[in-house]
Amino acid sequence: MPSLRKLLENPLFCALLAIGLAACHRTPDESRVRQGVEAAEQAAEQADASALDALLSDDFSGNNGEMERRQIVGLLRAARFRGETIHALTGPIEVEARGERYVARFTVTLTSGGKLLPAQIGLYRVETAWRKEGREWRCYSATWTNEG
Repeated sequence: MPSLRKLLENPLFCALLAIGLAACHRTPDESRVRQGVEAAEQAAEQADASALDALLSDDFSGNNGEMERRQIVGLLRAARFRGETIHALTGPIEVEARGERYVARFTVTLTSGGKLLPAQIGLYRVETAWRKEGREWRCYSATWTNEG
C-alpha cells in the first residue's frame, strides 16, 4: 500500500480528495433561504419569470390567496414582453427556523419605469415561508403590506 506522502504527491489523488471534501460541505439551510430571497430579487429585476417560477412551490399562495404562482409568474412574463424595467432593493433579511421550515422577513422597495406596473410601486414589508422540496428550498407562501 502506498504511503500517505506518496498519495499526497499524486495530483489526481489530491484533486479527488478536494472534490470529496467539497462534496461533504453543505450550505446551511438558513443561508440557502437567504439565497432564495436574493435570487427572487434578481428574477424580479431581470423580469425572469422562469427563475422566479423555480423558487416557488406548486401550491404557492401570495397574500393569503390573492395571488397564485401562475399569476405572479405571468406578471413577470408580461413585464418582460412589454420591456418593463423593475428595480428591487431588498433590506436586511431576517431568517427564523420553524421546525423543518423557515420564515424570512425583509423590506423591499420596488420601482418601475413602465406602464404595466406603476412608476413608483413603493416600499413593502414582506414575510415569506420556505420548505424543502427534494434538495431545493421553495417559497410556498408570501405576504406583503405596502408601507408607503
